[in-house]
Order: sequence, then C-alpha cells, then structure tokens
Amino acid sequence: MQQNSMQHVQQGLLDQDEMDKVLVLSDADRAALNAQASRGLLLALAAQGAMGLAAAVIAGVVGGAAAGWSALAGAGAYFIPNALFALRLVVSVRAGRANPFTFLSGELIKLFATALLLWMLSHVAQDTLVWPAALLGLILTLKGYLLLLMFRKLS
Repeated sequence: MQQNSMQHVQQGLLDQDEMDKVLVLSDADRAALNAQASRGLLLALAAQGAMGLAAAVIAGVVGGAAAGWSALAGAGAYFIPNALFALRLVVSVRAGRANPFTFLSGELIKLFATALLLWMLSHVAQDTLVWPAALLGLILTLKGYLLLLMFRKLS
C-alpha cells in the first residue's frame, strides 16, 4: 500500500488530504521499528517460557513428579516450535526480508509441529503422562502473553 501510494504521489494522482496520510519512513525509523518488533517477539517468548516453567512447578507441587514432567512436556510441545518460529521472524526482520508469506508459512509449520509433538508425546510417554498436567503446561504456555499484559510490557 505504501509503495502504491508513493507511486501515486510521484505521478501526482493524490490530492492534498491523501498525501497527508502517506507515511514515509526513514532508514532510522525502519531500524527502530525492526528493533522494537524483535524485542517484542523475544519478550513474548520469554514470558511463554516462564509460564511453562510455572505450570511445571505448580503441577509438580500439586500432582507429583510425573505431573510436573508432564506439564513441562506439554509446555515444550508448544514452546519449542514457537521459539523456532519467533527466532526465524527475528532473523527475517533484521535481514529486511519479513513478509506475510514468511509469517503464514511459519505459523502453519508451527501448528503442525505442535500437533506432531503432542502426538509423539502421547505415544512415547503414554504410561507415565498425566494429561491434565500436560494440558495445563500447554495452555499456560499458549497464554504467556498474559504475563506481559500483567506487567504492562505489551501494548
């Protein structure tokens, strides 16, 4: 849209009101936005990790060691693919190659990887897995951004 608007400005096709709405970013502005986006991704990732560990501790205290390990495994089933996806996005942003396709394909791969890890978890640890604890770990890790909202680090 911005590139299209810039072409219209250059061709003289926009009136004064539309030209006032066109946002032109300098290289310094782009770098600042990229740094802010990378920081936000890494903060969200850290919050999800903290919530996953909290779920493991809570489940371990309430349900014993098997529940604690199950919660940690459930948290890891989401956290590991999400961490890889977030790091991929950070690299794309810093290299200036971030685009909607990168995000969409990464999101789909992350969801399939999470489902695959949960499936593998159910088959590998079927005798020792405590499903309520694993789901607690998964859900708390999914909702890790609430930790940031609680401390007003995410707008």
